[in-house]
Amino acid sequence: MNRFTISDLPLAGLKRITRRRLGDQRGFLSRLFCAEELAAVGWQKSVAQINHTFTARCGTIRGLHYQIPPHTEMKLVSCIRGEVWDVAVDLRANSPTFLQWQAERLSADNGQALLIPEGFAHGFQTLTDDCELLYLHTAAYAPQAEAGLHCNESRINITWPLEVTELSARDQAHPFLTANFNGIEIL
Repeated sequence: MNRFTISDLPLAGLKRITRRRLGDQRGFLSRLFCAEELAAVGWQKSVAQINHTFTARCGTIRGLHYQIPPHTEMKLVSCIRGEVWDVAVDLRANSPTFLQWQAERLSADNGQALLIPEGFAHGFQTLTDDCELLYLHTAAYAPQAEAGLHCNESRINITWPLEVTELSARDQAHPFLTANFNGIEIL
């Protein structure tokens, strides 16, 4: 029995995962991950790491983060409390959607997740206070491979839905792209 409805999004490889909830008067059960079902849409590696974030204030932006080869990673991002504007940016060299972005509303209520392929940057803006996200990664965090884009990068031009209320010093320091940035090669 399929527990997910998987929808293609405009950027190749990026998927919206809608979880089927099985419920009764007590509440519901929702499967967060199924290697067998997700393998059909590109999740070929094991889960190497699971991270949990909490963000207190509405309007906060986290990201845009990615890891450079050979530490690129696929992510499955789920919001388990609150609501976020979740953004993926295609950084793959030679991709027809290079430097294009896609955003999806993820919330504890809508049962949706974003499956983000290797070679994408990821970030989000909180649309409510007290947001919690779970991330499943195919690669462990590698500090030497850490990279990021500034959330106001003009070559990407993301339309954030709210005024930015908070941005970490680390995320403020992410560089803007240089004219010779040609993307990242997926190994």
